Amino acid sequence: MEHHHTLATALVLLLATVVIVPLTRRLRLGAVLGFLLAGMLLGPQVLGLMTDTSGIETLSELGVVLMLFVIGLELSPQRLWVMRRAVFGTGLVQVLACGLAIGALAWAGLGLPRNAAVIVGGSLALSSTAFGLQILAERKEAGSAYGRQAFAILLFQDLAAIPLLAAVPLLAPSAAGPGLGPAAVLRLAAAILAVVVGGRYLLRPVFRFVAKAGITEVSTATALLVVLGTAWLMGLAGASVTLGAFLAGVLLADSEYRHELESQLEPFKGLLLGLFFVSVGLSMDFRLLLEQPLTVLALVGLLLLVKGALLWPLGRVLGRLGRADALRLAVLLAGGGEFAFVTLRQAAARGLLEPSLQQLLVLAITLSMALTPLLVALVGRLLARVEASPRREYDTITADAPRVIIAGYGRMGQIVARVLRAQGVPFVALDHSVEQLDLVQRFGRWNDIFYGDPARPELLRAAGAGQAEVFVLAGDDPESSLRIARVVRRLFPHLKIVARARNRQHVWRLMDLGVEEPVRETYYSSLKMTEQTLTALGLSAAEAAERVRRFDRHDNELLRRQYLVYDDEAKIRQTSREALADLEQLFRADAAPEAAQDEDGSSLDEEPSPPR
Repeated sequence: MEHHHTLATALVLLLATVVIVPLTRRLRLGAVLGFLLAGMLLGPQVLGLMTDTSGIETLSELGVVLMLFVIGLELSPQRLWVMRRAVFGTGLVQVLACGLAIGALAWAGLGLPRNAAVIVGGSLALSSTAFGLQILAERKEAGSAYGRQAFAILLFQDLAAIPLLAAVPLLAPSAAGPGLGPAAVLRLAAAILAVVVGGRYLLRPVFRFVAKAGITEVSTATALLVVLGTAWLMGLAGASVTLGAFLAGVLLADSEYRHELESQLEPFKGLLLGLFFVSVGLSMDFRLLLEQPLTVLALVGLLLLVKGALLWPLGRVLGRLGRADALRLAVLLAGGGEFAFVTLRQAAARGLLEPSLQQLLVLAITLSMALTPLLVALVGRLLARVEASPRREYDTITADAPRVIIAGYGRMGQIVARVLRAQGVPFVALDHSVEQLDLVQRFGRWNDIFYGDPARPELLRAAGAGQAEVFVLAGDDPESSLRIARVVRRLFPHLKIVARARNRQHVWRLMDLGVEEPVRETYYSSLKMTEQTLTALGLSAAEAAERVRRFDRHDNELLRRQYLVYDDEAKIRQTSREALADLEQLFRADAAPEAAQDEDGSSLDEEPSPPR
């Protein structure tokens, strides 16, 4: 009967996860919130399908251990050194400022002891790495100025979580008195020394020995053995088991086995970490929201306000962000994080916090995390409306008789400009993004780059489009590119337009406007990668270049044929299938020696192959 109960519990858990987690991801609320909601629905407070959570909690702790190990793997010294200013500057100040402010409020407002206030302040100072990075990826803002700053702060928070977790057993009271004593410190130091020395001199030889066996299962078992073994050793020393896992990851961060370890442990980490969040949801007392709504909402609002109020000036001063980006940073990181669940649970288990207070804080953190995607979307829309109107007057253009006008000063526009500038060709570059121009001006004050919307006729006239020879459309937004091309073609028909195109549809629409040869932004780099791939597979450099040249010619012919029918999806599919068959036949003919030469040994190709 016990086996049937366990199987039924597992089935219910998996079913809820499969249904709820994809739903929350589709709503852009994040997988973490989905796991929490699944646990809340299955728990005794709602459906009551799962009441015994002790076994799940024990197993789910392994997810946290594996997460800390993977974080350690990603923190190589070289990476930290490159980002040292943002990570150890802004990140350190954020954690200290938010931790001290929240800890002081917990000590003065809630009457917590100092040790408990330290843990509460440190826990709530951390934000959700899972939520933050996912939101940045979904909004395609990870490479923006505030996105890079947010990543650096989250990276330091991951680092700060390690000593915070290690401090829980040291700050917790015990039967013998305070946990922080000389004996405990010596045990912890000895355990850390053992892990560092053992990892430096034993781990790599062990992994090298196992790798020679060539058995994937043994490699996976070895990785799990290292993680769980170091965690167990730190647990014996009276410290947090997660500290041992983190140290093991750091020791292997520069190892040649790092990527293999990540790939082997990622499925275990994802599943067990999801199980941890489900267990948090199971143990959450959802009735608190109904019984103490004002208290819960006050905690959520206070958390968001305190962290947001501290993050905004940090982003402005230390991160050197504009007002809008500093606001985006504050909203993104103002909520609580997943590490708070771990530290608060350990603090409650060791008697640092009352279980009722822990439940209240967990509920407030969960609600703040749930509000984060919504607040980010709301602030993004508000800022988009503000930014839609010009934030400053268009620059006065002072260039004399430019031969080239560049619309868009991003990655591609900058390369064109650098080559023209090096050859002394006068040009004017226009960009409608203040942030982009401010970033560029940090590396030099150029008198040929101006702020303005290239689609405005009066700006183009002021830029000298009437006397220029070439107009370069280098922006990455297809609709904006087409709008600018229409204006240029109508008002300045003498200009030759060299346009960047995102995809085939964009190419065809530019061709409709008279742009003869739009440049597909990733096409030529893809051809170069293909040539290098063929060379790596054993073809000679000449053979690889010839096959890529054939494909290039064939694809350009196909692009021209499909342009005539690009509004007919059925004909597009048909021509694509026919073109693929033709290309396969071409390459098969190339591979057949008897088809490559006639009786005299001369090539049957219409064009001679390049000399080899």
